[in-house]
Amino acid sequence: MRNTAEDGPKRAVRATLVKVLLHRRTDRGMTLLEWASRCVRPGEVHELVVTDRWDPRPGARIDRVGFLGFAEMECGGVVDRGDVLTIGGSVCGTVLGFDGCHLPNHYNILVHAPLLLTGASLGLRPELPVLLSQGAAEEPGRA
Repeated sequence: MRNTAEDGPKRAVRATLVKVLLHRRTDRGMTLLEWASRCVRPGEVHELVVTDRWDPRPGARIDRVGFLGFAEMECGGVVDRGDVLTIGGSVCGTVLGFDGCHLPNHYNILVHAPLLLTGASLGLRPELPVLLSQGAAEEPGRA
């Protein structure tokens, strides 16, 4: 959870979808990193992955995933657990955390949604705008 006594407002991280992914898996075996936030730099490309499980414990195994695509960051910023992912103006889910299995190439930004969305199920296409904006940092469905 975000420490609301320390965390103030931040700018949204803008990006552009550069590659659409079409598949989902139920045996992926990603591991949630211990950090609830990561800094991103302009020009970096990171993968956007959806899960229908909300388990923010460091080391949690994330098997159920849907792949949205890769996004190129347009500006530097901080992505936090609880941020809202919007692609092409449609809300896709809430950032759960990060998997680092492909580092130093890219992070998997894990996003919670009720369903295992994919780039195909959302009709995504390259060049759509991506926005990661400040959210509540709470588990979905809890106050």
